[in-house]
Amino acid sequence: MRLEEKVAIVTGAGQGIGAATALKFAQEGATVVVCDMNPGAVQSVVGACREAGAQAAGFTVDIADREAVRDMVAKALEQFGRVDILVNNAGITRDARLQNMTVEQFEQVMDVNLRGVFHATQAVLDSMIMQGAGVILNASSVVGIYGNYGQTNYAASKFGVIGFTKTWSRELGPKGIRVNAVAPGFIDTPILATIPGEVLEKMRSQVPLRRLGKPEEIANIYAFLASDEASYINGAVIEASGGMTL
Repeated sequence: MRLEEKVAIVTGAGQGIGAATALKFAQEGATVVVCDMNPGAVQSVVGACREAGAQAAGFTVDIADREAVRDMVAKALEQFGRVDILVNNAGITRDARLQNMTVEQFEQVMDVNLRGVFHATQAVLDSMIMQGAGVILNASSVVGIYGNYGQTNYAASKFGVIGFTKTWSRELGPKGIRVNAVAPGFIDTPILATIPGEVLEKMRSQVPLRRLGKPEEIANIYAFLASDEASYINGAVIEASGGMTL
């Protein structure tokens, strides 16, 4: 098992890619700290991780709340003694064209997708530096590379996550901490539930593989990047889009 004896925090782990990542890490032997705003989803994913044979703990936390994040990390360190991996997966969308986007919509996305990543990473950093080792994995998006109509706020936040990744990999690499990002394309998660069928079909048609990605396929990338198999990968942004941007 690639992540045996590792302790991993996964934010936004209540559903979709986050839940798949938490379960994958559990299957790979990690102790998993499941974080999400939905308490029922947290308990469900914690249960699934334990059924996979892993230790797991759950926290209901708003990643945009700096003090709540710091408290969650402190409790995880108290319970498990260390944090080896942080997956900054939590994210939201509040889509609108630029001329219609409200300041509230812009700020909500920035608070979760950008500031939340900053809060969580700072919260784990001292312990990782003391260990002389750690892995930070950030969720970007193909939208953060190429932009997308109606997603000024989301695109900006995901561009920003790439900036974090490039900067932190330089700062933290000498301290034994690797920082990488994953940029998924169209992934079949609950966030797509409100999209009309004809729009989903158009999305599929834009992908050379002619299908949406599966959360488990992104989780597999995170598991690889978190493992020692990826020990020389640092500062990378790995696009996983089925070739949609070719």
